[in-house]
Amino acid sequence: MADSALGTGRWSAAALTDEVADHLAAIDHASEILARSASGLDELSVRQPSLLPGWSRAHVLTHLARNADACSNLLLWARTGIEHPMYASRDDRDQAIHQGASRSHQLLLEDLTASGDRFRAATRAMPDSDWTAEVSLSGGDVIPAAHVLRMRLLELWVHLVDLDHDVDFDDIPRDDLERLLEDVVQFFGGRADVPAVSLEVDFGTHRRSWDLRGTTSEPARIEGEPAAVLGWLLGRTGPDELSGDAPELPPWM
Repeated sequence: MADSALGTGRWSAAALTDEVADHLAAIDHASEILARSASGLDELSVRQPSLLPGWSRAHVLTHLARNADACSNLLLWARTGIEHPMYASRDDRDQAIHQGASRSHQLLLEDLTASGDRFRAATRAMPDSDWTAEVSLSGGDVIPAAHVLRMRLLELWVHLVDLDHDVDFDDIPRDDLERLLEDVVQFFGGRADVPAVSLEVDFGTHRRSWDLRGTTSEPARIEGEPAAVLGWLLGRTGPDELSGDAPELPPWM
């Protein structure tokens, strides 16, 4: 999945501390699920295709490891004020993924664990005041460091599904689904190629509404369960489980 900009909302100091703590806990949980899922593969199954065209499961695991390091770079930038981009270049990123995907299952697991540990250490080294420091993404968008956590959580869950092994969108905790939907809607909302859509999502205990502010005058009205809506927005699932006339969305990647 492309590394993408999220919204740049502001929080009070207390709200920021709570937001960071919630996302760190969510990332730790998703990382545990990733470790379990990846360990359940073997030398044969890790070479099988993922849900991403042209990528095996080994490509997905390598991408998640390199993304952890890329997110660590951004946190180092925020903490020190010295520029540390996510990747040296897009070509370097792609080459590292394709080269890494050829490694054995055991080496893939060790890389995934080590990179995850480095990212966790980078988050724990951040003073509270530095979570508001701004860093730049690969595409040039500027975000506060706290949003690196949101970006990492999205990468973890979506690519866990992309492994096409033992995790689906229905397995994502409801709180995380709400966070992910918030971020995906914000990302899509800033794109000129996205049609206007009004989303109504039922979380069981409450309902949420979001608007994709596209170029059409009359938005399509779509309702559905959180997992079905997220899968559709990301292009991983179709609109069969949604209510309403779902328009065709541009690719997420």
